[in-house]
Amino acid sequence: MKLFQPVTIKSMVCKNRILRSATWEALSDHDGYMSEKQFAIYRELAKNKVGLICTGYARICRDEYPNAGMMGIYDDSFIPQYKRLTDMVHEYGGAIMMQIAYGGTKTTYKTEGRIIFAPGNIPERSTNLSGVPMTVSDIQDLVGQYADAAERVKRSGFDAVEIHGGHSYLLNQFLSPYYNDRDDEYGGSLENRYRIVDEIIKAIREKVGNEYPIAIKITCSDFFENGLSFRESLAICQMLERSGIDLIEVSGNIHGKAQKMIGQEFDGHTIRKDGYFYEYAREIADAVKVPVYVTGGFGNPEIMETYLHESAIEGFGISRALLCEPDLADRWISGDMIPAKCLHCSQCRTPEGNYCTVFHGK
Repeated sequence: MKLFQPVTIKSMVCKNRILRSATWEALSDHDGYMSEKQFAIYRELAKNKVGLICTGYARICRDEYPNAGMMGIYDDSFIPQYKRLTDMVHEYGGAIMMQIAYGGTKTTYKTEGRIIFAPGNIPERSTNLSGVPMTVSDIQDLVGQYADAAERVKRSGFDAVEIHGGHSYLLNQFLSPYYNDRDDEYGGSLENRYRIVDEIIKAIREKVGNEYPIAIKITCSDFFENGLSFRESLAICQMLERSGIDLIEVSGNIHGKAQKMIGQEFDGHTIRKDGYFYEYAREIADAVKVPVYVTGGFGNPEIMETYLHESAIEGFGISRALLCEPDLADRWISGDMIPAKCLHCSQCRTPEGNYCTVFHGK
């Protein structure tokens, strides 16, 4: 099956096309250092033959607290523990990339007593939190912090770095006409709203070199009125290709609501039960030459195989189903092709950490 065949992205070789999409474990300490429980989670994923493992996103700024228990990558002190992590994954023949991000106003954690940046003055829809509109100097500082973080990712032995550009975090807000009400060179036209992303990619490239893979997770649509439309997201993906991105992971801005939206049509495409954003990713993959992965709702290997053969998509991101069954990839590879047990109920995000609350306890 093509699903279990290798894929090469620049210097990174993945032994199959299953991506463990970035998953918040809520298990790091206050400063962002990993716990032994987290190491055990990644060991299980690597041992069970996930082709490419992506970490939960790591904050690039010391005073950023997107959620409780998030990883950090804001200074060199993190490198030794991440070398331990990447060495462990590589011992099992796996590949691992780190997702880096600035969360901004999409947080309800430790919001008092610190500056939380935003593109402009619009409160985030789910948190109702307003941030401090960034100056051009603030933007340039943040671009540098992304680049420095990515260099640490490479020095830590990760096979790639992924920029989080979706889910109403800061970069998605810059891209979205709903949130970006700026009237300078970082607002207004799509080209201006994209400018910060272009500058981050180019600054990272200068730090990591031409052969190191840079990925990005993007939102195919905001799925709300006056938000980022699929047509603009498609154009953004073509801009990403011109900026030198090496991998695009397609997701969508419907966290926790997908099951209720199955069968609905947005921007000319339908949200599917077996792959919410497949129709969007299929069109994106036809429009760019860089590899495209798609995340959201996948759990049936036969359907995933069909999608690989009828589209230019390279692979699939899975998150919740791997919380339910860490051995899922190995089970499929071994010939047991029964779909994942995961119900996609989104009850796995709990105050005590993320785990499947339906099929097994904490």
